[in-house]
Amino acid sequence: MVNTSPQHPTPTHSPSYIPPLESGDRLTRPEFERRYNAMPNLKKAELIEGVVYVASPLRFEPHAEPHANLMGWLWSYKVATLGVRLGDNPTVRLDLDNEPQPDAILLIDAACGGQSQLGNDGYVEGAPELVAEVAASSASKDLHDKKRAYRRNGIQEYIVWQVFESTVSWFSLQDGEYVALIPNTLGIIESQVFPGLWLDVSALVAGNMQQVLVVLQKGLSSDQHQAFVQRLNNS
Repeated sequence: MVNTSPQHPTPTHSPSYIPPLESGDRLTRPEFERRYNAMPNLKKAELIEGVVYVASPLRFEPHAEPHANLMGWLWSYKVATLGVRLGDNPTVRLDLDNEPQPDAILLIDAACGGQSQLGNDGYVEGAPELVAEVAASSASKDLHDKKRAYRRNGIQEYIVWQVFESTVSWFSLQDGEYVALIPNTLGIIESQVFPGLWLDVSALVAGNMQQVLVVLQKGLSSDQHQAFVQRLNNS
């Protein structure tokens, strides 16, 4: 007997199918997280102003080595500053349209009066005090859409190291706007939020980490840093 019943094609995707994240997707934050969580092998993706950015594999010189040097500088400060925490590529829930994964964040622990906290699932919620990015091919995003989102959400300091241009831009949030901090006569920028966090910009750009740490140690030895640590741990 010939089956004459209508033939229904098999659905391309089952109801439980979760589409992969792709750069350029426009998603809500819950949908971004749903897709990201379904891709355990994906190392880095961000939601910036409602648009998805999936990171490409990273080369050693334009990104990986500068990133390691930046982390070494921040880690040295963190170790000497009880009450401060450092994160490497953490996911940060800023608002409904922004869930970045910065190269580095430096924050004051919530128990010491910091403005962000860890959620029950371990993600950072709220604005860390300082965010740092190594911008090789992503300078446009880091200095425009991402910068605007960071400013709007109250991230107090934002560092962008433009590797190809051999420049470091350090922005301080003042009266709702980002103002570029200018190196002093010795070429050093001093954080306005983290006393003692001093950076020899030329040394960092040149990869002279010994000099970077010498200058940082001077900042860590300052009266301002000692008073900051005491204040954090008395809060």
